[in-house]
Amino acid sequence: MSNYANPVLSSRTFPNVRVLGDTLPGERVRDLLLVVAGAGLVGLLAQFTIHLSFTPVPITGQTLGVLLVGTALGLRRGAAALTLYAVAGLIGVGWFAGGQSGYVGANFGYILGFIASAAVCGYLAERRADRRLISAVPAMVVGEVVMYVIGVGWLAVDLHLSIGTAISEGFVPFWIADAIKCALAAGLLPSTWRLLGQRS
Repeated sequence: MSNYANPVLSSRTFPNVRVLGDTLPGERVRDLLLVVAGAGLVGLLAQFTIHLSFTPVPITGQTLGVLLVGTALGLRRGAAALTLYAVAGLIGVGWFAGGQSGYVGANFGYILGFIASAAVCGYLAERRADRRLISAVPAMVVGEVVMYVIGVGWLAVDLHLSIGTAISEGFVPFWIADAIKCALAAGLLPSTWRLLGQRS
């Protein structure tokens, strides 16, 4: 069934809303608070870290945060939140993985990938991809692919690795955990839209 035929998710329920962040009142102050909160959420989830002995890249909760922030805030605010996260971390805020800050070497490509991923997820959400599970899952997958292309590419260049080695160290150990985070994010967003629709 189309989203437009569903009274809970209908555009008539949220006539001027493109993403979840737009359901909050206000404009400029709201947007500023959402950007700061989005960066803070990713920074918080980055502290849930598992280091692996065979790769310099840790498992963290960042991916989940990036997908949620980008999709809930939209292209511009999502990208702005992750840009704030990257810049603040570079200048000393200890909210990269494991409380790190500054240039984090081979892992910095993933942080750049977060910005692009949030922008892509936000773009797709503005086109209502987050309203149903069947479209939210592909949107999250695309966001993760963008993140890994940049992250693994940076890893290969920074450590002078072959593409195959970079993939085995920078992607293979994480795909199962990230698939779970992808599924979680894809499930949360349509559920939130339904809840908001029922309350309205």
